[in-house]
Amino acid sequence: MPVLGLIKEGKVPNDNRVALTPKQCKWFMDKFPNWEIQIESSPHRCFTDKEYQKEGIKIVNDLSSAVILLGIKEVPINQLMSNKTYLFFSHTKKQQPHNQAMLHAIMDKGITLIDYECLEHEDGQRLIGFGFFAGIVGAHNGIMAYGNKTKDFHLGRVKDVKDYMELVHTYFGLKLPNIKIAVTGSGRVAHGILEIMNLLDVQQIEPDEYINRNYAYPVYVHLKGRDLYSHKQTGCYDRKDFHENPENYNCVFNQFLKYTHILMNGIYWEKGIPPLFTLDDLKEDDFALTTIADITDDTHGSIPINLGDASSEEPVYGVEINSLQKTAPYLPNCIDVMAVGNLPNELPRDASRFFGEQLIKYVLADLIGEGNDILKKATIIDKGKLTEYYTHLTSYAQH
Repeated sequence: MPVLGLIKEGKVPNDNRVALTPKQCKWFMDKFPNWEIQIESSPHRCFTDKEYQKEGIKIVNDLSSAVILLGIKEVPINQLMSNKTYLFFSHTKKQQPHNQAMLHAIMDKGITLIDYECLEHEDGQRLIGFGFFAGIVGAHNGIMAYGNKTKDFHLGRVKDVKDYMELVHTYFGLKLPNIKIAVTGSGRVAHGILEIMNLLDVQQIEPDEYINRNYAYPVYVHLKGRDLYSHKQTGCYDRKDFHENPENYNCVFNQFLKYTHILMNGIYWEKGIPPLFTLDDLKEDDFALTTIADITDDTHGSIPINLGDASSEEPVYGVEINSLQKTAPYLPNCIDVMAVGNLPNELPRDASRFFGEQLIKYVLADLIGEGNDILKKATIIDKGKLTEYYTHLTSYAQH
């Protein structure tokens, strides 16, 4: 009987999320009785070994009998098993330098790598991900940071609540000052941010109202690609052309800078896409931003003062406006930046349940069956060889 395995997360610091919850594993076993699921024992997982055992799922210390292995974060090189099929977030498709050695090891070991991030609908929309909960946690942390900076209100940490419903209860009675918040992006991250805006009773307004009117209550503007970028010649925005030729576009977010207190950044970014603002913009007298929640979290990416990941324990750091050096948060003459790579890990059980539902709905049946084009196009490495869909990684994949 073929085995589907859930690996123990090996990346440090430990990630608590899982690809499938105990009840989802039970559903899989009932739906596909010709397959077995095995769970690699882990003390860090948000669902305990006992919770899986209660659903009749086998706990093991060795997954060598599994043919398909599901994880979340990058797998340490010394834990990769040869000739297996792995699904996890490899963070290699943008040629991230810190994961190049891992990709080489995957190739050397004859592994097939299917990257969750590359599972897409025909129109390029992501099929699966933790973005919604990244948006929720990131937006909360951004509001929390602003409160810590101004001392106008206080919010606790997401990681200190049991689950999402308890987080919602922490907002009861919270009254925010009349601030303006810019939300960027149109995907799952943005949807998570908007969820928090609604829970906090922050009112949505149109871009022209955001610029031209003052309000006696907190408001936000939701800016998508067409609001943020314009073609250098035509002044228009075409999503397909923009992603194929970002160098032909200017970023026009600077028109919102002087009115924005908090930026919640959920826009997709890759090399070549212009940043939302420049380092020179920081020096302008009317630069109003004090707090940035960079949920997209690309170092020196859409947010040029993203100086790298903060930790979940201390998710916010300051950037001194003149020197551009990293400082402690909440100091004068600094912009506070919240930039954490594993935000959903602060609500791991909710995020895992949400992720597993998508995995079941869109991926699992084809994964253990005959496959499909979606899986093919998400396969970066096939039995140790770079696939035709990722030829842009050729030089990155070479030893």
